[in-house]
Amino acid sequence: MASANIFFDAEKKVFHLNNALISYLFQVETGDVLSHLYFGKAITTYHDQRRYPHLDRGFSPNLAGEPGQVDRGFSKDTLRQEFSGYDTGDFRQPAVMIRAENGAEATNFRYVDYEIQAGKPDLTGLPHAYTLTSDEAKTLIIRLVDDVLSAELQLFYTIYADRPVIARSAKLINQGTQILTVEKLASVQLDVIEDQVAAITLPGAHLRERQMERQTLRHGITEFASHRGTSSHHMNPFVALVTPETTEEHGPAIGVQLVYSGNHQFTLEKDYIDQVRVLAGIHPQGFHWQLMPAETFQAPEALLVYSDQGLNGMSQAYHHLLRERVARGRFQYAPRPIVINNWEATYFNFDAEKLDAILAQAAPLGIEMFVLDDGWFGHRDSDNSSLGDWYEYADKLKPDGLVGLAQRVHAQHMQFGLWLEPEMISKDSKCYQAHPDYALQVPERAMTPSRDQYVLDFSRPEVVAAIYEQIAKILDEVPIDYIKWDMNRHLTEVYSSVFPPEQQGEIAHRYMLGVYQLAERLTTTYPDILFEGCSGGGGRFDAGMLYYFPQSWASDNTDPVARLKIQYGTSLAYPISSMTAHVSASPNEQTGRVTSLAMRGDVAMAGVLGYELDLSRLAEAEKMAIRAQIDFYKAHRHLIQYGDFYRIQSPFDQNEVAWQFVSADRTETLLYQYRILSEGQPAFHTMKLGHLAADKTYVDMATGQAFGGDELMNMGFYNTPIQQTDFTSRVRYFKQK
Repeated sequence: MASANIFFDAEKKVFHLNNALISYLFQVETGDVLSHLYFGKAITTYHDQRRYPHLDRGFSPNLAGEPGQVDRGFSKDTLRQEFSGYDTGDFRQPAVMIRAENGAEATNFRYVDYEIQAGKPDLTGLPHAYTLTSDEAKTLIIRLVDDVLSAELQLFYTIYADRPVIARSAKLINQGTQILTVEKLASVQLDVIEDQVAAITLPGAHLRERQMERQTLRHGITEFASHRGTSSHHMNPFVALVTPETTEEHGPAIGVQLVYSGNHQFTLEKDYIDQVRVLAGIHPQGFHWQLMPAETFQAPEALLVYSDQGLNGMSQAYHHLLRERVARGRFQYAPRPIVINNWEATYFNFDAEKLDAILAQAAPLGIEMFVLDDGWFGHRDSDNSSLGDWYEYADKLKPDGLVGLAQRVHAQHMQFGLWLEPEMISKDSKCYQAHPDYALQVPERAMTPSRDQYVLDFSRPEVVAAIYEQIAKILDEVPIDYIKWDMNRHLTEVYSSVFPPEQQGEIAHRYMLGVYQLAERLTTTYPDILFEGCSGGGGRFDAGMLYYFPQSWASDNTDPVARLKIQYGTSLAYPISSMTAHVSASPNEQTGRVTSLAMRGDVAMAGVLGYELDLSRLAEAEKMAIRAQIDFYKAHRHLIQYGDFYRIQSPFDQNEVAWQFVSADRTETLLYQYRILSEGQPAFHTMKLGHLAADKTYVDMATGQAFGGDELMNMGFYNTPIQQTDFTSRVRYFKQK
């Protein structure tokens, strides 16, 4: 096994974290300020060539100290730092801001000492990457102190033995007697020296999540953020830093990803000497945390990845890390079941007879799970009632209710799943009538409606406990195999009726901690239930939720053409095993686009496959096609869900899209090809595969034609039109001879 190493050169005062893949170096500089040196491809020895060059720059202040001891060439204004303070000489964006009781906001943390631990410590109450054995990682804990504030800052750096990953987080401890107000505590700061930095981000919207966008950084501040109470459809908590030469297969890439599901902010600042500072953490807007004496505040974790093999190399590191050391539980590596969801077939208008008709059609096709979506609880026949009333709608599933339905599903040799939206409340509900204060709301202001629902105050443990008890009663009474956890609005009036005014800036983060608490309790109490995350589709698709739910609904948009971009962008930072994708009806409900069943299936099969349509309306030929899709998917499910995934052709750049699944031993590969629009005189292009064994022979199992691995990777083959029509796809399976 490779080793994780952490060295401290006492003479140079340099810390060096390395393994066979990466090195991360920083130094204790003049005045005990931490100076960042390097994060990149592994080096064996450092010879002091990256020491900060002292140069007197106009209007750059120097370190505060004794008169006559000032070095005019040394300034925090230009020093590349590990964790920057505020209002003490660095005018760039700070990593930490604290308001003292006298109103001052200056922070000046200086290095004190360090500790090295085997393995990786847990983050209490927060999702995080983990280790299974103490020898697979080492953790460096740096201790800094601001003497004026009597505050201690601990910086955590974990390096894995065999992954190009550094896990970072920060913890603040109030060691004094005054009350400190934390206004900002970043999870990570990374100051990079390259002046040609571009950022790749995943912006979007509901029905258009995680669209890849690349932009070269200009001078000043660039921000990528969500202030919606969730990680959001609109800006995923991830950014990649690349050079102009970086492609999918070549060049350097640094990934920065938060393990957090709430408000977040990524700030990229290019200064006047072309240095770039990257900060990531909880969004400081509306945030302030009252830190009492002897109390601590823990920032969420950030995962840094370095790749010298392009974006695919970076993605592979994230795919393996998130799948193997963030996701947990029985279903971490389990084959994910093929589901049929009743939503688009019935919406709220269902009864036992309608559902039984779907079951009768689903089981013969090889579908493995039936999921009952919204409308089974309270008195819910539309989306304006009953959230918060997690008990069975007694008259809707007569004569034998949810238990009888679950039994009939199991009798068909299928599993049974149920939809929930635990964080929400309707005014038209018994829960609201009994506890109107359970909703987030500002005194004397009307609550802002969204989808006729409101947000429960999960900053309050008693509210979390009340919802847990309701859900647990259902899970104890009904034999349930799967839960879809939805969340269909953003947070407004983020105010709690039980906290004092000086703590209202804590509510958004406390809300997220409450969500994590409920998720942890449910998944721990019911380990045999597969939980799937959902937030109006992909509105909370992040590493934080993956810690509790091994898969999430990637988007409410099931149109296969739109899904090409959504799934391609999602794969930049998240594994395929986390991404559910369903075949729905045509014309598509979200876009109105007409596409073939083959195209819809080939896109959905490049994820965790499911179906969301009225099976009773399908012709026999369509049912046969679905049966063939399911048989093919089952035959290759492990390769798709847990193989290595590589992007080949991007839907953001061209009319043709391609991606590839490769087994860990390189003995088999699946190539998925898609053509969006047909052309009258299509140009000839070659399709080259990657990541195969060059000296082995691979057989196209559909045609029997044999190819050398080097042929497929270096020569390729003509990528001829699949059909002379729009929206076409093709899947080829190659196996080593």
